[in-house]
Amino acid sequence: MHHSLTRVLPYTPAQLFALVGDVERYPQFIRWITGLRAWNRRPDGEGVTLMDAEAQVKFSVVRERFATRVRLDEPALAIDVNLLSGPFRKLRNRWRFSPHPQGCELSFEIDFEFGSRFLENLLAANFENAVAKIVNAFERRAMSLYGGKNLGDAGDLGANVSK
Repeated sequence: MHHSLTRVLPYTPAQLFALVGDVERYPQFIRWITGLRAWNRRPDGEGVTLMDAEAQVKFSVVRERFATRVRLDEPALAIDVNLLSGPFRKLRNRWRFSPHPQGCELSFEIDFEFGSRFLENLLAANFENAVAKIVNAFERRAMSLYGGKNLGDAGDLGANVSK
């Protein structure tokens, strides 16, 4: 499954990069992440940091744990996440933060495939909604950290969603 979402938000690219890059705080504002552990943080070039992170998640009756490698490229304002282990056959996501006259154009892409047909079928029906809720959670977090206007649950000044 592949999904991408683009939003224009009234924050700077640097603010949103810092917010998304602060993975240890995800359980504070993404309700289905029930725990997160990050380790092995290390430099990988000028302005680039790698770390590994393990998330515990709960969706409905499903409880899972998965580990990822997170690449934070501050000069490029890019965050890439790749699967290390867990219930997925593949998992990749990309965050990009670009200057925009109204603040920042945030682009999020996720591409994944579960190892289990049961999990795939269970979550496929609500996948688009789940991606939008994840991005909305980051948006609400940005508003609480940086202020700004309440953009509502639709959550954007402009949204472009594609599968």
